Amino acid sequence: MTQDYVEAVRWYQKCADQGDKRGEINLGTMYFNGTGVAKNVDEAARWYSKAAEQGFPNAQHNLAGMYKTGTGVPQDYEKAAFWYRKAADQGFADSQVNLGSLYQSGRGVNQDYDEAIRWYRKAADQNNVIAQFNLGVLYSNGTGVTEDYAEAANWFRRSAEKEYAVSQFNLGKLYAEGQGVKQDFAEAANWYRKAADQEYAGAQNELGSLYENGQGVPQDYTEAANWYRKAAGHGVVGA
Repeated sequence: MTQDYVEAVRWYQKCADQGDKRGEINLGTMYFNGTGVAKNVDEAARWYSKAAEQGFPNAQHNLAGMYKTGTGVPQDYEKAAFWYRKAADQGFADSQVNLGSLYQSGRGVNQDYDEAIRWYRKAADQNNVIAQFNLGVLYSNGTGVTEDYAEAANWFRRSAEKEYAVSQFNLGKLYAEGQGVKQDFAEAANWYRKAADQEYAGAQNELGSLYENGQGVPQDYTEAANWYRKAAGHGVVGA
């Protein structure tokens, strides 16, 4: 079968016109992305709304995101929180982490770190890497919880093992500084390298520093310059 987005839109339209929630969300996505049809975020929001009102968590999540950013609808954090909660209550991890973020920032809901952490944990337990990273940050900063670098390392590690670069960088920092884990420059270099290979500039800079000083790796000024150059190319002033 030849790929044909226009034909796909035609069939999604037929399903959506009959009230099929999957047809509605798929049609909304085609309008949102401008695939097979002219891009129209207002139409996307309309179709997402129809599917969301039928209790479809994917559509509820997408609609919440549009309210959060003011795309196709007036920006409204309260409505964003409302729809994220609808999806989150159905176990939709991406909505759980976004609802946690709203509680952390106090947008659309009263700021409540306990609620933020509760929703982050629900998403983290479903292996959502962003929720795991966010928990790591809260524990490392002592925001809404008692500062606990060991717990921060635990959450950063869970996310880092799934190749989430910013968590790999943060875990590397904990090893370099001996916070929550035994100081180990070789392990710091290991995690920095994983993030650096994903073009994470901060990790490239730190890896350069380890090579310059011979910490955890053989001292190698050429290799240090290589990593500093990469970081500098991403705008890291210190590099």
